[in-house]
Parts: sequence; C-alpha cells; structure tokens
Amino acid sequence: MSRIGRLPVAIPKGVKVSVAGSTVVAEGPKGKLVREFAPGVAVVVENEGARVERKDDSKQGNAYHGLYRKLLANMVTGVSNGFTKSLLINGVGYRAEVKGKSLILSLGYSIPIEYVFGDDIGITVDQGTKIVVTGADREKVGQVSAEIRKLRLPEPYKGKGIRYDNETVRRKVGKSGVK
Repeated sequence: MSRIGRLPVAIPKGVKVSVAGSTVVAEGPKGKLVREFAPGVAVVVENEGARVERKDDSKQGNAYHGLYRKLLANMVTGVSNGFTKSLLINGVGYRAEVKGKSLILSLGYSIPIEYVFGDDIGITVDQGTKIVVTGADREKVGQVSAEIRKLRLPEPYKGKGIRYDNETVRRKVGKSGVK
C-alpha cells in the first residue's frame, strides 16, 4: 500500500471538495480548481477530510494512489492558501515591471521581453529585481516561474540572469594565466 496515498487530506474551513464521477472540484477563497482523476482511484469525501482509495492492487493503481492523493492535497492547499515562487534578477541594467497582465523584462537584449500571463496567475515585482509568482494551481505557478527563468538562465561566470530565490548558482573561475 502506498504510504503517501493512505494518509487522509484535511479540508480546512471555507474549502469545499466535491466529487462527480472521476472529476474532483475544490473551491475556496483563492479560487476554484477542477481535475480529472484516473479511473483506477476513487475520492471519498468525509466530514473533516477526504481519502483517495485504490480500486485494485495493480502496480499502476499503487502509483496512482500516492500521485492523486498528493494532487488532491495540492488542490486543497491551493484554494485555501495559494502557492508562491520567488525569482531574483541579477545583472547590471536587468529589471522587470508589471503592466496590466504582462511582465516587461529588460535582460540585456536589444529589446525588452514581454511575458503575458493569465488571470489565474498573479505576478508582482519588488524593487525591479524580485519577481513573485502567486496562484492557486501549483503546476501553473511552477510552469510560469520556469518560463520566466528560461528567458535568461543564470550564467556560471558572473552569476547574471534570472534564478529562483532559494537556488545557488555554482560559480566557475574565469580564464587563468591572462595578464
């Protein structure tokens, strides 16, 4: 049995989880998330929590058990608290600003880069060099953060570029022997 899958998911006050067939809907103060679950698992909503149960003991069913339990937990956490990821911009003249639903980035290229994001994602910029991505869906927050980081990856010699807040860039020594 899956060690993660057998744990119940606590549903906090203000969050409503409903199941219709294989579709699970979680609603809360931060929004509404809908996910289609695999036919090998079933979600049972009780008074204070929810459980994910396997329909058979196959290897695939065991893998789905833990996966969908964690996806359900992420849905409940997302609609109650939300998820955030922070990115730091490092480099002379590198900066960012938000205009409406687009993020304008000056990253040393000849023209600024405009990154357009959806209504379910919130992006704020602190002091022009710290980007904070927030949202209810953990996957979308991570995907948007990865796409922004990919616009100018951190380079190993001077450390310039966009990196995650908790990421450390391994620095290399430059050319040796040059006078």
